[in-house]
Amino acid sequence: MSSTTLTEASTSRFITVTEGEQALKIHYNDAGEGEVVVMLHGSGPGASGWANFNRNVEPLVDAGYRVLLIDCPGWSKSDSIVCTGSRSDLNGRIVKGVLDGLGIDKAHFLGNSMGGHSTVAFALANPERVGKLVLMGGGTGGASLFTPMPAEGIKLLQGLYREPTIDNLKKMMAVFVFDTSDLTEALFQTRLDNMLSRRDHLENFVKSLEANPKQFPDFSPRLAEIQAETLVIWGRNDRFVPMDTGLRLIAGIPNSELHIFNRCGHWAQWEHADKFNRMVVDFLSH
Repeated sequence: MSSTTLTEASTSRFITVTEGEQALKIHYNDAGEGEVVVMLHGSGPGASGWANFNRNVEPLVDAGYRVLLIDCPGWSKSDSIVCTGSRSDLNGRIVKGVLDGLGIDKAHFLGNSMGGHSTVAFALANPERVGKLVLMGGGTGGASLFTPMPAEGIKLLQGLYREPTIDNLKKMMAVFVFDTSDLTEALFQTRLDNMLSRRDHLENFVKSLEANPKQFPDFSPRLAEIQAETLVIWGRNDRFVPMDTGLRLIAGIPNSELHIFNRCGHWAQWEHADKFNRMVVDFLSH
């Protein structure tokens, strides 16, 4: 086990990244030593790298990895931005800027939801800089063959951005995970406080959707370009990004494999943390 307890505060760092003519202060958490594993969070209001991956950081650090949780522009303590183009590619450029600034040439990537889209965008633009990829509940856009789009969870997410109330948060989280018994009032309040502390993030996300409703493009035609070993992980009960999106990733990425968790929603790394952590450490180390 880690000799010291890892906390969000003790691992918190900032770096400035240039996007076009704009200098953005980007927040990240940095823990451990060894090969670098970058973790990229989803797009929910109030999301952050630490909130998404706090059940996964220590096992990877204990396995000998350096873990970077990068908060994308518009989330957590990173600067806000209005994105009128591809959010996936924007995040990919920000990740490159962070790695460049830290002097990191190559890393493994774990991407959840929007983080999966961002991981794929980075891998397509910088193939020589990726080791192995883990994609959970995201990786490419486009319509589902079986589920009306936008999916139920995405509608609730967008509604929460527009009306950030505790009731709307609870409605979204009720379909976010399969088993809601771990969703405590304290968790809800913390998430709501995070949202309301950065109303600029909420407002700019809505402005971004108005400027470009398709923030996350369909990378399906280019997936075959990704040669990295890729582990795709999905919840069978995902009500945000339907499971057939995972099948599309497997069909497109030649060196990929798929694991499906039953009784699991959109947050596989949180809902099935112990098995997820064992599987990811084994995948990265062999």
